[in-house]
Amino acid sequence: MNEGAAPPAPASAHAPRSLRLRMLAAVLAWVALCIAGIWFSATGVFTRYVEQQFHDELAVHIQELDGLATLDREGRVALARPLSDPRYLVPLSGFYWQISVDGGATLRSPSMTRGALDPGVAASGEVAHRVVPGPTGPAIAYGLARRGASGQVARLVIATDQRLLDETLGGFTRELALWLSGLALALLATGFAVVAFGFHPLKRIGREIAQLRGGRASRLEGRYPAEVAPLVDDLNAYIAKNAAIVGKGRAEAGALAHALRTPLAVITDEAERLAREGGMADSAALLLDQARIMGQQIDYRLARARSASARGVAGSISRVDETLGPILSAMARLHPVIRFEYEELGDAAPVMPVDPVDLSEMLSILVDNAGKWARSTVTITVHGGEAPLVEVMDDGPGMTAAQIAGAFELGSRFDESKPGSGLGLAIAQDLAASYGLRIDLAARGDGASGLVVRLAPAG
Repeated sequence: MNEGAAPPAPASAHAPRSLRLRMLAAVLAWVALCIAGIWFSATGVFTRYVEQQFHDELAVHIQELDGLATLDREGRVALARPLSDPRYLVPLSGFYWQISVDGGATLRSPSMTRGALDPGVAASGEVAHRVVPGPTGPAIAYGLARRGASGQVARLVIATDQRLLDETLGGFTRELALWLSGLALALLATGFAVVAFGFHPLKRIGREIAQLRGGRASRLEGRYPAEVAPLVDDLNAYIAKNAAIVGKGRAEAGALAHALRTPLAVITDEAERLAREGGMADSAALLLDQARIMGQQIDYRLARARSASARGVAGSISRVDETLGPILSAMARLHPVIRFEYEELGDAAPVMPVDPVDLSEMLSILVDNAGKWARSTVTITVHGGEAPLVEVMDDGPGMTAAQIAGAFELGSRFDESKPGSGLGLAIAQDLAASYGLRIDLAARGDGASGLVVRLAPAG
């Protein structure tokens, strides 16, 4: 596992595996299915109803025409009175009738100012219908044949333009489409609102977890619906348990350090006594050298164990300015000839998602190193905001590129005259990496000699 890796970014709400996207897709599919069902069923029912109404009306009118028509022995046909529907009187209205006598004259409605109807529709005494060419386009025609007293056959045909039926159906279809579109939009908006409202608690949990990851909270706060409250309670319990484990681990690390350093101090004293007495100088030097290495390893491994225990602990948060106060006071006493200057930039308070103890150790190492190498001044600049940054700049001799590349190696020391064990930067780097931070070393940007050390979020 990469200790310096930043925590994974939260998945987008509309990622391929998003539960919200699945719900919205289900709402969209359900609305589409319902609207399509209403469309096809409504248009089908209305079409059947209107067609039946047209056919019933024509069937009534053909019967009325048959009752009003008279046929004399000479084959002349006449109507006792006009049809009850006045549309048969309006020229080219789309409503027509025609009475034809085989071998005789043809009588037409006043509306039929041109053209003719096919008398073949009236093939028998039974009412029949079909679509035939009419004066103003295709027409639905009903017809029947009647035989007169002298044996002549009169063919009665009544018709209505097909376009009238199509216009009625088209008008209904357009209005239905308009209303169903509005209904679909209303249903989709309602579905989106329901999904958004239903998933709001999960979104809150996501924000709370982001605050935990960023160190701005130590637990999930607030009341949640009964369905997700157990999840929140379990997560808070896990956070508390994890924090307790870390605390216990640190206590055990401290106890182990005390248990190891005491016998190691005895061994070191004994080796120094042997060196003073003479005769065993080489063995004493070897013991002292190994004791120094053991001390380094103990310090480094304990720091590693503590940084590992801190990794992944939610809710760790520290105010940088509050942490630096005691450190600068201590450094002023430790390096009395060095002036430590502090500057804070940004409107927001400088906060880092780090345990206060660990942040204090990292900053102590960085400021102490700067104090050891500085000629006169160490400047600590803290930038607040979303990406907090701590810069420690000294006016010492600085470091070469090769020295910077090896500065974090265990036991790395570039001047034996300076106090220290060469573990500080290695320990600080491990602690920083465990919290998703990084430590960068670079030459000063103003051209003066010295080194700038930056502690900032990784990435």
